[in-house]
Amino acid sequence: MTADRPPTDRPDPPGTAAPAGDGPAAAGGPPVEATPPALAARDIVKRFDGVTALDGVTLEVRAGAVTCLLGDNGAGKSTLIKVISGVHAPTGGRVELDGRPITLASPRDARRRGIATVHQDPALVPLMSVWRNFFLGREPIRGRGPARRLDVAAARTGTRRGLEAFGIHIDDVDRPLATLSGGERQSVAIARAVDTGARVLILDEPTAALGVRPAGKVLDRIARARDTGVGVVLVSHNPVHAAEVGDTFVVLRNGRVAARPTGAATAARLAALMAGTADGGDRSGS
Repeated sequence: MTADRPPTDRPDPPGTAAPAGDGPAAAGGPPVEATPPALAARDIVKRFDGVTALDGVTLEVRAGAVTCLLGDNGAGKSTLIKVISGVHAPTGGRVELDGRPITLASPRDARRRGIATVHQDPALVPLMSVWRNFFLGREPIRGRGPARRLDVAAARTGTRRGLEAFGIHIDDVDRPLATLSGGERQSVAIARAVDTGARVLILDEPTAALGVRPAGKVLDRIARARDTGVGVVLVSHNPVHAAEVGDTFVVLRNGRVAARPTGAATAARLAALMAGTADGGDRSGS
C-alpha cells in the first residue's frame, strides 16, 4: 500500500480572496473571506449538570482547508466535535451550515447534511472484507422484490475506485480488514467518508495510536481530502502533525478558545500555545 505525498503548491481554499495592495491581508494577516464557511460553531456553550465543558467557543471550517482543533486532554475538543457532529445539542450558541443556522438531531442527521466524523477507533468491522467495510450501511443493491440482492461486483469496483482516488492500493479488496495496519484502516475510513459525499470531515485524533510512518500516510490522506474541496477538522494534541497539514488553528484550554494563531504556525509555537507559554494572537470569537 503506497501513496505519493500531495503537492504543496495547492491553490488557496475556496472562499478566500487574494490580498490586494498594502492592506492587512497583503502584510501577512488573515485572508479576506468572500463566502461563509461550510460549517461554523458560533459561541457554543455546553453544560453537563452544572459543569461548563464549553464556554463561548467559535470554530469555522472552510471548504478546501484543514482546520486544526488543538488542546490537551480535557480542553473541550471532544465535546465540541460532538456538538458539530450531532451527538450533543449545545446549551447555548448555534451551528451553521453555509451561513445558515441548523439543528442537528443526531449523527445520522449530520451525515445526511454532509458532515462525516471518523473517530480514533473508526467504526469498522475487522472480520469483514475491505469492500464490505467501505460500503457498510450503504450497500449497492440490484434487482427488485424477491430478486433484490447485494450488488457485490459494484461494491468491489466502487471500493477500488474510492481507495485509488486517495492513492490507497490494496491488492485484494476481499481480504479481511483485520489484515490491514492501523494506518491503513484509518485511511480506508477517511476515503469511505469522502466517498459518501461528505462536505465536512471531522477526524478525531486519527494519528494518536500510530507510529511515524503510518501517521505520515494518514496525514497524506488528510491532505488529499482537503485538495478535493472537503473542509477538514483535524482534532489533535500533536502539534507536529497539525503544523504539517493545518491551514488554520484553534487552541482550546479549559473549554475556551485560548489562541487563534495567525501567520506561520510551527510545531514549536503550537506546542507553546497549547501549554499556555506563548501569546496566541487573535482570540476573537472565544
